[in-house]
Amino acid sequence: MTPHVTWRWLRHVPLLLGAALMLFPLWWMLVVSLETEQRAGMAMVAGDVLNVWPEDPQWHNYTDAMRDVGSTPWIAFLDALANSIVVTVSVIVGTVLSCSLVGFAFARIRFRGRGGMFLLMLATMMLPAQVTMIPLFLLFRSLGWVDTLLPLIVPAFFGSAFNIFLYRQFIAGIPEALLEAGRMDGLGWLGLWWRIVLPLCRPVTAIVAVFSFIYTWNDFMSPLIYLHSESNQTLAIALNSFRTQFAGLEDVHLLMALSVVTMIPCILLFLAAQKHFIEGLGSGAVKG
Repeated sequence: MTPHVTWRWLRHVPLLLGAALMLFPLWWMLVVSLETEQRAGMAMVAGDVLNVWPEDPQWHNYTDAMRDVGSTPWIAFLDALANSIVVTVSVIVGTVLSCSLVGFAFARIRFRGRGGMFLLMLATMMLPAQVTMIPLFLLFRSLGWVDTLLPLIVPAFFGSAFNIFLYRQFIAGIPEALLEAGRMDGLGWLGLWWRIVLPLCRPVTAIVAVFSFIYTWNDFMSPLIYLHSESNQTLAIALNSFRTQFAGLEDVHLLMALSVVTMIPCILLFLAAQKHFIEGLGSGAVKG
């Protein structure tokens, strides 16, 4: 083996060690979720070292965990899963449409005060979410939206500063000749956005969709504030209710099984959109 090949392999050692360190919690959670009640409890209390893979995997732990969520077997988990899907998909659609439209306006439409409005929008990124938490709750309560999914969905259709910035930077790099061709075909601003700009923003849309999915799917604070009834809870609230309902260490294998179930969609989405995700990160770094 030549020195060049040896050095190339040695450069991957830190990367492999870092990847193993990052994947260790996921591996530990997966193994505990497949262990027996006794083995999982001993691993938590006595710190016993788990096997690389359980000798006798208890696959029924997953069905047991999903069945025991809430007061009604299976129904509570299915309701929470459906609510999470509805909220997440709606937030992704609202975020992509609103942020791409506003980003297109900042990048291509010339109007008075555009620079100042863009700086003001960026300044909102420094405003902590806790500052607006109480005013938003009072607003949604006055609208009668508390204990519904609307407070989790509607704000996404008004855009977010970070995602608008991503779209604005990407759209600014689109050749003006493409937009001129669209104008010659009789397209207005909305037509240019919908038929030309939005399809070209696929890499950025992948980034925004992945970030929005992960944040919304795992969001705990907002559903905790606005959702009170069991039929409206999301998976994050159901997982917390399960932890409260089964607080003993003898049920840790069921808690880990339910945690793995809630993580699977995030992992699958990232693997499916990985190509566009990395491409979008590179594009956002050079365009603007």
